[in-house]
Amino acid sequence: MKNRSIMCRLRTRLYHIALGVGMCLSIGACDLLEVDPTSVITSDSFWQTESDAQGGLAGMYVKLRTESVENLFIWGELRSETLESEAIVGDNYMKYRENDLSASFGPSWQGLYSVVNAANLILTKVPEITFSSEDTRKLLLAQAHAMRAYVYFTMARIWGGVPIRTEPMEKYDASTVHKARATLEEVFTLIKDDLKDALELFPSDAFETGRNHWSKASTLALKADVYLWTARRMNGGEADFRTALTACEDVQQISGIRLLPDFKEVFAYENKGNDEVLMAINYKKVEASNNYFDMMHISAATLSPDIEPDILETIGAGGGLMELSPSKHLRTQYSEEDSRRDVTFLEIYKTKDGGRSYYGTMAMKCRGTVESGVRYFVDDIILYRYADVLLMKAEAKNGLKQDPTAEMEEVRRRAYGENYANHKFVNGTQEENDAAILHERLLEFATECKRWWDLVRFDKAFELVPSLVGRDNPELLYFPIPNSVLSLEPMVEPNSAWPM
Repeated sequence: MKNRSIMCRLRTRLYHIALGVGMCLSIGACDLLEVDPTSVITSDSFWQTESDAQGGLAGMYVKLRTESVENLFIWGELRSETLESEAIVGDNYMKYRENDLSASFGPSWQGLYSVVNAANLILTKVPEITFSSEDTRKLLLAQAHAMRAYVYFTMARIWGGVPIRTEPMEKYDASTVHKARATLEEVFTLIKDDLKDALELFPSDAFETGRNHWSKASTLALKADVYLWTARRMNGGEADFRTALTACEDVQQISGIRLLPDFKEVFAYENKGNDEVLMAINYKKVEASNNYFDMMHISAATLSPDIEPDILETIGAGGGLMELSPSKHLRTQYSEEDSRRDVTFLEIYKTKDGGRSYYGTMAMKCRGTVESGVRYFVDDIILYRYADVLLMKAEAKNGLKQDPTAEMEEVRRRAYGENYANHKFVNGTQEENDAAILHERLLEFATECKRWWDLVRFDKAFELVPSLVGRDNPELLYFPIPNSVLSLEPMVEPNSAWPM
């Protein structure tokens, strides 16, 4: 036991040394915000100027991007009923889809805590730096509070109670590093406090170019999301539904936000940062590798020569491994009149000897850009867009026994266009409306990393996810804490629903 303790401490120290080096590299390499590169960065030498602070902010967003590359879809989508394996290159994600998890594998929280640490550094160091404008200082602090709220909200939905760290880890200190898991209530208190602080600090309603930084609008959307969660999952009830509703209404008071008339244009590579986007994670070909959408696209090299020509034309240049695809269950939920259908997936067929057979299905959102015949999956990953605000508002209104028709109609009118009369929303009971809102969210946000958390929030995972039917244990809705974390954090207790 003594040797194990020594090894745990050693691994922990090495991890935090690596974490610090990684943050420095992220900050130094990030030209996304036009920050001058720095060769050697220490805490004492770095946090001196406004430019340093902007570099720290850039590093924070880079760390979030790193976490989003693959993990975001695992956390927010893969355990739901929306994806299946095409088995073209093997099934690396079967255990997630089948909800057959254990502590021996799976994503850890170490990367998310690196984002938290970057936010903590900003919140600690920025008040000590002289700025040319007080509004600039407030903007940086607001973004750090919003980021910390988002990351803790993400972790709370994944693992439940997690250690709370609000001070930067600049060097190894057992009292800072080794913490037990806080209660879920304590975590949400921090989240809500951070949201309050962020919204008080934002100096204006303006978006930064690209809409890939936390803004007042996106923080309000996050607030609505948080309070809908606590309304349903933590007995927040009417008060939290009302707070969520107000947050959505406040978003609607901000100029420059709308539903785009054409659903396809929301996800067009050349249309990043459009009027529907509230918050996205920035990707640029020169800065980042492919994101998770490449796993849902087909490579031209794998295509059968019998694929129908019009389908080949739609696929265009290749790329991707199609490890996962929109499930048959998902595909059957869409009406042929729903414009979102063809934007969400493409069913691939081949014809041979006069017979037509199914080949596979490819996701169609976020198909990236093509250069010299190569497809790069570097679309921005959208965390919040205006359609989400409308449907969260509908959910909050229904929770307060108000009529959600106006919001549902706005979303459906875009989806069905001239065929809307065939798909009008009819206000019903609270239960009927909840079912309609949840289904609308499925059609609107498929493959956008929201479905699993929607199912959990609406308490429908054990009803609608085939691999969870009959397994009604609330603890199964959390992910296991992997052994890679437990070995470094001796005060952290595992999630008991899963085997070690």
